[in-house]
Amino acid sequence: MPDDELSRFLKENSISLTLEEVRSLPEKLGRNPTLTELHIFNIQWSEHSSYKSSKKLLKQLPTESPKVILGPKEDSGIVELGTFKGKRYGIVVSHESHNHPSQVVPYEGAATGVGGILRDVLCMGAEVIATGDPLRFGDPFGKNKDRTRYIANAVVDGIASYGNAVGIPVLAGDVYFDACFDDNCLVNVVSLGLVKEEDIIHSYVPKEAAEEEYEVVLVGKATDNSGFGGAAFASLILDEEEAEINKGAVQVPDPFLKNMLIKATRRAFEVIREKKIKVGFKDLGAGGIMCATSELGSAAGFGMELDLDKVHVSMHNLPPYVIACSETQERFAWVVPKSFTQELLKIYNEDYDLPNIAEGAKATVIGKVTREKNYVLFHNGQKVCDAPIDEVTSGVLYDREQKPMEWNEKDPDIPEPVHYKEIILKILRHPTVASKADIYKHYDTEVQGRAVFRPGEADAGVMAPLPDEKVGVALSVDSNPKYGRISPYWGAVNAVFEAMRNVAATGAVPTAITDCLNYGNPEKPEAFWQFAEGVRGISDAARKISYYNTDLPVPVVSGNVSFYNESAAGKAVDPSPVIACIGVMDDFSKARGIQLLREGSYLFLVGERKHELGGSIYYEIHGGTGSSVPKPDFETAKKQIWSVIDAISTGKVLASHDISDGGLAAALAEMAIGPEGKGNLGVEVQLNDDLPTSTVLFSESPGFILEVSPEDAREIEKVFSRHGVDVFKIGEVTSSQKITIKHNEKEVCSIPLEEAKEAWLNGLSEALK
Repeated sequence: MPDDELSRFLKENSISLTLEEVRSLPEKLGRNPTLTELHIFNIQWSEHSSYKSSKKLLKQLPTESPKVILGPKEDSGIVELGTFKGKRYGIVVSHESHNHPSQVVPYEGAATGVGGILRDVLCMGAEVIATGDPLRFGDPFGKNKDRTRYIANAVVDGIASYGNAVGIPVLAGDVYFDACFDDNCLVNVVSLGLVKEEDIIHSYVPKEAAEEEYEVVLVGKATDNSGFGGAAFASLILDEEEAEINKGAVQVPDPFLKNMLIKATRRAFEVIREKKIKVGFKDLGAGGIMCATSELGSAAGFGMELDLDKVHVSMHNLPPYVIACSETQERFAWVVPKSFTQELLKIYNEDYDLPNIAEGAKATVIGKVTREKNYVLFHNGQKVCDAPIDEVTSGVLYDREQKPMEWNEKDPDIPEPVHYKEIILKILRHPTVASKADIYKHYDTEVQGRAVFRPGEADAGVMAPLPDEKVGVALSVDSNPKYGRISPYWGAVNAVFEAMRNVAATGAVPTAITDCLNYGNPEKPEAFWQFAEGVRGISDAARKISYYNTDLPVPVVSGNVSFYNESAAGKAVDPSPVIACIGVMDDFSKARGIQLLREGSYLFLVGERKHELGGSIYYEIHGGTGSSVPKPDFETAKKQIWSVIDAISTGKVLASHDISDGGLAAALAEMAIGPEGKGNLGVEVQLNDDLPTSTVLFSESPGFILEVSPEDAREIEKVFSRHGVDVFKIGEVTSSQKITIKHNEKEVCSIPLEEAKEAWLNGLSEALK
């Protein structure tokens, strides 16, 4: 077939493989591919599924540590929580994106993003215990403000409706607003689970299948055509003119069915553990039945033979490639011994009555595991796919060209403010800085009863995962897109450092991180260079800001790459490597929040103020970006984190807050205001520095502010001294209900607490109304 004719055929059938990729298939198959096989390779060789541009670079990341039970090899990573009553427990973590779907159909896109991440964690045999939602939206006051506000509100509603319905609390999140996200919002989702090491279920066929017959059981919603081509859609540039067409690539959520599926699956776990049955289990996400079953087999060296006529469907006359590859939500695939199949079917179909929960929902046998390493599909008695299973799952790899981008913008020349109070209030009102209560009040944060610090109460969410045990888990998610715009390397370093700081500020030890890497078109050398620099930054930070009191890295245990976050006009999002940090602490009762607690206590500053205003909120409100992005010293960063952890472990720190967006002034104000404006104390601060006042107040150089009682101050200073970290007493907590700041003996502002509250509490609602 000539190239022009083949190109036309591929376009007519919505296949985005390149001509070169398509022409390589006959060599792999020994013949020309069927249409079903073309769709299979279209999905499996997509960027979303195969990581064809990123896989080689991702090998730079540290993934091993004594705390890692399972690295980024399966649906989720697992990091050690601890050993309790003789049993080793793990925290299961997965991190994904649902960016394109959420831009096109924000409610459904966000809801199904939550649904998919919950399945990833559940599939490891875990109890799902929390989620986190880092979000990036366009400029709510810009030229696309109406669309931006609609997307933001719909995304929040989608996350809330799904998470609340299935009973999973939101533990953490962050939100940034910038015009670079006008055409491509970012909806990243993190999920945590709890599992005993001995109870982990893997996403591959057990080795016992070499001796015993194993069957494939499909569980859940009846298959339809929703989400067909979703993986390929996620690997393309968004075009607003094709928005209506693209809606078909977005899945449809059903949280109430999911709730029952979770309960039924937990019962299946119990039976499997009681009977010591070896099984494999996998979520049906991108690529649907095909992707899940081919990966289950290939990962363990087995083949698969499926009969698509046995798949329960809700639509008549679906083509075989749609049945195989659609991304209908709320589905799982089991591989179980044939001797256990009927009992598993009974759990779902009778004990939990799936057919009466949702029309067409059920568990059914659709095929078997084979010892020949082929992936075979039948439809209407005809073989529509017969390919080496490793070829189906191995993907393709590219060495993309990189071209460094120079950032030429200089720091703006801004005169020192006449009225610092006005600038501080403007920063507090900025939707990126302002209280996110208008978002997280939609979420059920109390369900399951594990919360210690909820969103907004501390720099990281903190929970007590095990009843009758003191161990705590902290979760933070972070990334500043403007830092990435200036320097993709330092943007990534700062994302890792801030996520670790936020966890440390609660008293927990940063134990592992995950990354969701959101970038533009990897086929553009400049965009791929940004990605490569981001990976390098994450790797350096994870290795050099090492695990507490060791030289070991903080490992990357899960992650995701999201490319093509770019509009049809070529406008890409700022490089946005979103980092989640999971922390563990021995005693959750020692965790600390941000709100000031005691009149007369001292305020200590950790972290030197530097001229690092590049990408800051201060520059933004003056219409600039600048270039002086924070460049933390790794050794200093590590010692600061360790010092704060040790200080909080003494029980003598009353409150703790990291310094980031808005700088020192915003951090002080947030501690006085308290979560949801519950604070009723003021601060009086004296800063002595040769830097300009605006730099001291608004630089976003990393650091911490700690509240400490006067009688405990000396002990806390000794903790920092042992680590060789400078700590400065900068002021006191007062009953004045004012935020008073002096610089070199001169008062620069005295802001009534009520005015600060008004700005901080209303900034987001004004942006999204």
